[in-house]
Amino acid sequence: MSSKQTPSQTVGPFFAYGMTPEQYGYDFASIAGATVEGIEDSAAVTVEGHVFDGAGTVIGDAVIEIWQADTEGRYNHPNDQRSSNQAFKGFARWGTGTDPENRFVFRTVKPGPVDSEQAPHINVIVFMRGMPNHAYTRLYFPDEVVANAKDPVLMSIPEERRGTLLAEKIERDGGVVYRFDIHMQGAAETVFFDV
Repeated sequence: MSSKQTPSQTVGPFFAYGMTPEQYGYDFASIAGATVEGIEDSAAVTVEGHVFDGAGTVIGDAVIEIWQADTEGRYNHPNDQRSSNQAFKGFARWGTGTDPENRFVFRTVKPGPVDSEQAPHINVIVFMRGMPNHAYTRLYFPDEVVANAKDPVLMSIPEERRGTLLAEKIERDGGVVYRFDIHMQGAAETVFFDV
């Protein structure tokens, strides 16, 4: 039997300041910023989006974390025994309240496939005021049609809901942007996973 943390109250209202203090102008170091450490500029992409509530209103005080493999599909983790890329950390964190448009904006790389089954993806965690537990989801890439069609996690989701996990690819200012909006509730609710 596995036990999960039992929270005594919901998150907030000051969690964003505590988790991303530098972004909010506090003189404390954050453990991670909006740029994944160890990326090569030539391979860099931007991942951006908004977090929406059930009424379609942008949430201005969410915290988003991403964790991902590098361009060769390797995680910087002791359980990944494949000659790990130690410079690439694969982790970043953003507080939406620090952007004038209340977006999250990450500078990272498009990950490679971690094995022969899983499509390239980014793991996404949402912290938000009023939520007793984090919400876990995945971002998939629209230009990975063949890999997406055989990904066991993506294929386990009803077809009409899979689009909530696909980012939109945009060419902007000579670079690539993957736009990924997260809907916490409502008709366009993002698929979230129990972990």
